[in-house]
Amino acid sequence: MNLQALLPSYSKQPNADYMYRFTIFTPVYNRANTLERVFKSLEAQTFKDFELVIINDGSTDNSHNTIETLIKTATFPINYINNAKNKHKMACFFQAIHVAKGEFLLPFDSDDACVPEALEYFNKEYTQIPEHLKPSISGVTCLCEDQNGNLVGKPFEKQPYYSNTFLSQREHLEATEKWGFTKTNVLKGIQINEAIFAKGYIPEGVIWEFIAKQGFQTKYVNHILRVYYLDTENAISIQNHKKDAFGMAIYSLCILNWFYSDYFMKYPTLFIKRILTLLRAAVFLDFRLNSYIKAINPKLLKTLFFLGWPFKKLLKNT
Repeated sequence: MNLQALLPSYSKQPNADYMYRFTIFTPVYNRANTLERVFKSLEAQTFKDFELVIINDGSTDNSHNTIETLIKTATFPINYINNAKNKHKMACFFQAIHVAKGEFLLPFDSDDACVPEALEYFNKEYTQIPEHLKPSISGVTCLCEDQNGNLVGKPFEKQPYYSNTFLSQREHLEATEKWGFTKTNVLKGIQINEAIFAKGYIPEGVIWEFIAKQGFQTKYVNHILRVYYLDTENAISIQNHKKDAFGMAIYSLCILNWFYSDYFMKYPTLFIKRILTLLRAAVFLDFRLNSYIKAINPKLLKTLFFLGWPFKKLLKNT
């Protein structure tokens, strides 16, 4: 398999007319017990120009019946997609992008809540962006608090703060859980190889880093708009090197290829760590050494990966 062919590509999309300001995207997998607070949060929104795209991703609990019950009393437009088989969150995300009728797409997890003014603040922060900057802005990102009212991470030091996913994680070291929307047109321009969807969990960072690579910036604001429930079981937050190997390999290749030429001299440790992560992932995958060497573009990083190959099993449990 050509690993590099699994990385996304981009094609700029023409401007489109959208029916709503926001599309809220909620993927669901066995969340029957938390879905009500998602609907309550959306019902309470002070800004009403939105739709909900909710995708039940092959749940084995009562999620389907719960969603159908909640839809009956909802006062906002809903597009419900019920996947017969589990496709994983990334595949659902691209399903939502394909059907979105909102100018901005806002992922909203099935176990979270948000403040009533969330969409109003998001809309206000975008409209306040200077007109000459708007074409290069992909969206707006805010802060989160936990269910006890504690800020998750730290506020951004500068306001307004314009950056992208790659640089903000270097410049803002407390870039933990955040929440934000992205222009739907930007997301529709991403061409993804669907072969990656059959390999398990793919980090969303692949998409956000790719948008950064295209030159788009995000406006980061210090409004606390999302409630992130820390006591909810979240399989994605539990590190499983074997289960996550393919996704981490793809993510590592993205970082190594997309940002090496501009940032290796400034952040060499980052690239070394990504080489080590790729070597550890290779322990659990069936690809030959040559497949990785062909997939890594920078010659220096090819060499480092080649030299580390005989010792990769030492990284298995690190």
